[in-house]
Amino acid sequence: MTLFDGITARLVETDRLGVNVLERVGDDPATTPDHTVVFVHGNVSSSLFWQEIMQDLPSDLRVLAVDLRGFGRTEHTPIDATRGVRDFSDDLFETLQALGIPEAHLVGWSMGGGVVMQYALDHPVRSLTLQSPVSPYGFGGTRRDGSRLSDDDAGTGAGGANPDFVQRLIDHDTTADAPTSPRSVFRSGYVAPGYTSEHEDVWVESMLTTSTAGGNYPGDAVTTATWPGFAPGTTGVLNTLAPKYFDVSGIVDLDPKPPILWIYGTADAIVSDASFHDLNHLGALGVVPGWPGADVAPAQPMVSQTRDVLAAYAEKGGEVTEVPVEGAGHSVHLERPAQFRRALLTHIGYVGRPADPAPPTEAIILRSAD
Repeated sequence: MTLFDGITARLVETDRLGVNVLERVGDDPATTPDHTVVFVHGNVSSSLFWQEIMQDLPSDLRVLAVDLRGFGRTEHTPIDATRGVRDFSDDLFETLQALGIPEAHLVGWSMGGGVVMQYALDHPVRSLTLQSPVSPYGFGGTRRDGSRLSDDDAGTGAGGANPDFVQRLIDHDTTADAPTSPRSVFRSGYVAPGYTSEHEDVWVESMLTTSTAGGNYPGDAVTTATWPGFAPGTTGVLNTLAPKYFDVSGIVDLDPKPPILWIYGTADAIVSDASFHDLNHLGALGVVPGWPGADVAPAQPMVSQTRDVLAAYAEKGGEVTEVPVEGAGHSVHLERPAQFRRALLTHIGYVGRPADPAPPTEAIILRSAD
């Protein structure tokens, strides 16, 4: 487990399972909730992905990142997908309780965005930051209003996982020899073209911590007569986001409503209105044969769904800040770290919002580290 300077790891025992947590050397455990930030990673990744931004945040914040079950060094306990992502969010709650953190600013990336939205439905939070989050209606198989395309959610869940990619996770393949190798998937899906990093080996290492044991990634599938011939089973990571199990659009009715920052890359290949990981979109492109047409199997408008739900949240009194990052992919915190950092610190109230209109005099902005 490759840890960056100033980052430590420890296993936190809870009544549910042992959870691996990354922390910063010198952070004060007595830090108040309004200065505590907790990062939650997405699918096929781990807390290792957060280390750069953890290093770069002001030293008077308390900053942590957790490994979800089946990822990183957290126990590889089977996942009950019929609960949506509640196994993950309940694990997170018990972990924060064990650490003496009653509330915090939660930052969720991709699937982790769904986890922190579910967390907010069940427990109080200071704020939510959603980075390239899964749609509030899950991944695949829904119309813009969230209604399901079929009763069996055909084309969603674990059956959509590429078997060769899963095998390469099992083999701990670190090469870029095939489009399905984790390194190639990182380059083509996690970031936009042109991104390079001296830490790419660490990002691949993080992906390879994904447990492929029974009940973890990707999960089980069942056959169905509905195109493309499979539907979600009841266990495993990918099935947690099937629309029959996952729907966090109820956040619009939260009271009180924590402020929400929604930040995403405009070149995201994973969470998009035309996602290359959506079987219906791939069917429309001819990649998956037999597509029955847009009337039956339209691509899921993921970004539009999120925008609609957050607009309803705002209409009911919630504070929502939308930050599209031009040209960035699925990982804004890696690709545009300064912009991500500024947006997060502004959102949690650590720095002030820019004046609108801007003052007539020149302003000089200094980082806290300066």
